[in-house]
Amino acid sequence: MAKKKVLFITPEIYPYFPEGYISNICRYLPQGIQERENEIRTFMPKFGCVNEHRHMLHEVIRLSGQNIIIEDTDHPLIIKVASLQNVRMQIYFIDSEDYFKRKTPYYDAEGNFYPDNDSRAIFYAKGVMETVRKLGWEPDIIHCHGWISALVPMFIKTVYKDDPLLQGCKVVFTIFPDSFPEKFSTSFGKKLRQTNIPRECLRHFRNPGYDQIIQTAVDFSDAVSITTNIKKRLLTYVEQSGKPVLQHPEDDNYVDLYDEFYDQILSDRDNA
Repeated sequence: MAKKKVLFITPEIYPYFPEGYISNICRYLPQGIQERENEIRTFMPKFGCVNEHRHMLHEVIRLSGQNIIIEDTDHPLIIKVASLQNVRMQIYFIDSEDYFKRKTPYYDAEGNFYPDNDSRAIFYAKGVMETVRKLGWEPDIIHCHGWISALVPMFIKTVYKDDPLLQGCKVVFTIFPDSFPEKFSTSFGKKLRQTNIPRECLRHFRNPGYDQIIQTAVDFSDAVSITTNIKKRLLTYVEQSGKPVLQHPEDDNYVDLYDEFYDQILSDRDNA
């Protein structure tokens, strides 16, 4: 098929994070898709553990400066960028003095789940969407990875559904083994309503936590990929959704599988 534009929204990328299952996939999948002559953009949160000096991050002034409102409070959006020079791949970082300066991603030094992790997910989703709009870049595929990006499909299909840059895109969501037992704040649904998410889209959030945010991502995605060690309840939910599903292979030969999966999704769109 013709060259595709693929937006990757990730939780972590090697070498900005330590090498691991998720950080490797989120590094080498975008790289491989780009090497197959596609155009990509890649985002991750600028957690405090990312060494700005070592990785030569710098702020993109023309993309920064917007405020994202959560619970009636303005949170300035800061966009930074770095390059993986050897593979000519740029990474955009969503930064916030309020949400992403802490040295640990989701838990404090005593092992406590940050009480505002739900707000951080909202900020990340909105931050990526607003930045893509400022870039004026029209993706064919938006591929969201992990729970921190799980609100993006819902935002695309509701708040941003009339945006001409996003109307033709297809959304893929990858479920990783990144579950947590804690619940989000009871005000999570209210926070989402204040961002113009319709009330009827919040049916999973009476007692919001990991399973509920993943189910919502599945509801609003066009296709799903499944990695290893996923909860049986969520696997059943994906199967019952009837969405196209890609089982991520256990080896590292996955780039062509995703490239073909994207083509299949876009072919279904174009033939509809």
